[in-house]
Amino acid sequence: MPMTGVEGERAAEPAAEPWTVARVLRWAADDFRKRNPASPRLDAELLLAEALGTDRIRLVIEADRGLTDAELGRFRELIRRRRSGEPVAYILGRREFYGLGFTVDRRGLVPRPDTETLVEVALERTRARSMFGRALDLCTGTGCVAIAFAKARPTWRVTASDVSAEAAELAWENARRLGVAFTVGVHQGDLFEPHGEQRFELVVANPPYIPTGDIAGLEPDIREFEPRLALDGGADGLDLVRAIVAGAPARLEPGGVLALEIQYDQAARTRELFEAAGFADLAVRRDCGGRERVVSGVAAT
Repeated sequence: MPMTGVEGERAAEPAAEPWTVARVLRWAADDFRKRNPASPRLDAELLLAEALGTDRIRLVIEADRGLTDAELGRFRELIRRRRSGEPVAYILGRREFYGLGFTVDRRGLVPRPDTETLVEVALERTRARSMFGRALDLCTGTGCVAIAFAKARPTWRVTASDVSAEAAELAWENARRLGVAFTVGVHQGDLFEPHGEQRFELVVANPPYIPTGDIAGLEPDIREFEPRLALDGGADGLDLVRAIVAGAPARLEPGGVLALEIQYDQAARTRELFEAAGFADLAVRRDCGGRERVVSGVAAT
């Protein structure tokens, strides 16, 4: 018997569009785009994959699958955190760097692709000593540079340190989890202070290099969530760069290499610091975006 009245009218209405994987992704990407246009689609995919306990490839394969209420609830909570500005890497608790999966949280900066340039320079400039050497990674944060280098040079002894005890703890957790605990040592302390009179064939660092006055203008996910201690480089952004360059000659073996990541507009001033400290064979390497990112040089022999 056909329905009549209100019931018949409701029966004639089209069913609500289901919240499929594809529809949820479109909605979330559009929402993120209004708030932070840097990578809205990628953010949406990473968070949805996390909510579903799957990977981004399955999102493509299962684009037409409808989500359960429980799955939508999990995704809604992740969206809420992202809307607050929390970096996706902190929400997920992990970030890939140099092909390795690092645990990340608010104890250290989120590893970025540009910093892989520092690892590449370190490996290239020590190729002649590839069988054995001692490397020091200052301002280590998550330990990403030290650990990536140690993975590529398993016969080297790598030391990492950070003034932040929390960051040093995070770096040590990553060293253990990624299987380099026997070749990477992690210390807490200010720059060269924890390392006594030890000398190294390589010193690298990704120090704080953002001028203090520029901190307020950073994106909220950086300014409000990542540790300010790892961002603020003083009035001109070069306070820690100066200290490292000045202290490195006494800690490098003759012919040893110093390589520093810097802000895109600091290469010329950093080169002058290297020259004043007696470094030779200076080089500036650009990152994947074409910006001057790493300055390196060789200690006097």
